[in-house]
Amino acid sequence: MMDEDNQVPEDLSLDERDELSNIRRRKRELLDDIERLKFEIAEVMTEIEQLTCVGESKTTQRNKQIAMGRKKFNMDPKKGIQFLLENDLLQHTPEDISQFLYKGEGLNKTVIGDYLGERDEFNLKVLQAFVELHEF
Repeated sequence: MMDEDNQVPEDLSLDERDELSNIRRRKRELLDDIERLKFEIAEVMTEIEQLTCVGESKTTQRNKQIAMGRKKFNMDPKKGIQFLLENDLLQHTPEDISQFLYKGEGLNKTVIGDYLGERDEFNLKVLQAFVELHEF
């Protein structure tokens, strides 16, 4: 028994037989293209999933570092700020540091006061920015 793709009706002219042959060849090429595209799509989807996982783990890692920075800050404010700066979790500007202290998530208020009470020039600028964040 012949498969359907190789059957040629008896009543076709030579030109029609060529045409049929071309159509069948084109059909095979298209089916191959479709299979190749399905494979490429599957590969891209896998890459996207991996990128999403990496993105999530970077966020998780960042959150862990911020939590670590807060703990360090509560033990020693200078070392805590230093840790956050070194890990690019804070910018070395009075505004950014005062924002961090103002939000105060997980920070000991007495330690915030100690940091702001330091008499060096940078801490005074942070204190000034910190005061400006409050609505009096």
